[in-house]
Amino acid sequence: MRLYTCIFIISLLTGVTGFAQESEQNSGQSSEQNSEVLYEGTLPKERLENNSEQTITLQAGDSINEIAEPTLDPSMLTAYGLRIGGDLSKLLRTALDPNYSGFEIVGDLRFSKQFYAAAELGYEERFWSEQNLEAQINGSYLKIGADFNAYRNWTGMNNGITTGLRYGLSTFTNTLLRYPVYTTNPTFPSSIREDNVAHSGLTAGWVEFILAIKTELWSNLYLSLNLQLKHLLHEDEPGNFANLVIPGFNKTNDFSAFGVGYGYTLTYFIPVLKR
Repeated sequence: MRLYTCIFIISLLTGVTGFAQESEQNSGQSSEQNSEVLYEGTLPKERLENNSEQTITLQAGDSINEIAEPTLDPSMLTAYGLRIGGDLSKLLRTALDPNYSGFEIVGDLRFSKQFYAAAELGYEERFWSEQNLEAQINGSYLKIGADFNAYRNWTGMNNGITTGLRYGLSTFTNTLLRYPVYTTNPTFPSSIREDNVAHSGLTAGWVEFILAIKTELWSNLYLSLNLQLKHLLHEDEPGNFANLVIPGFNKTNDFSAFGVGYGYTLTYFIPVLKR
């Protein structure tokens, strides 16, 4: 009887020990599986450069904060800066027209994706000649305003179709060189006088609407063609004759306060920042 009791106790202890070892092995395997994959999922679209989902797997000991932020494509950023250049049409006219000389410096500053602050500074000198009338007009002018780019560029392109407004102010000198003297007395017929009658310190102001097409020839180098519609607001006139030409405004006329102009500019863009 004692022998059977001893055998039963030994068998019972052996079974308990085997069960404990098997449980420990199963627990270790489950722990390894749990520690192998800590997180598996997808990142939100805004975290990805190409706006598509990407599956990630984190191992034990990894941290979500250690995932590298996606890099931004430089072509997707908007460049802000100063664009400056000159009017080629005035330089070409100076070279070809003996009665004209002048230049114009143009510039704009981009302060938003579609808006630009713009300005033009120039000088013109013209010799006006028609039947029995000759005059010399010279002076400087300044135009300031803003442009709006209505063109939606493709990625990596920087062309533009812009509309804008300007206020122009000119100071000039008008010199009458040759002019007729009109009379209704048949005894004294009309005569031609050749006197240098100069009127300096004259001013004129106007507003203008401008439409331009800009294209990027090479990196940061732009060519532009623009058309201008102007309306004269005020002008100082000499006491004995009217202004024939106003620098920056162009030719005046007696029947309307409107004028027209054009420009053909070459400018270079100096980037300051991108965002």
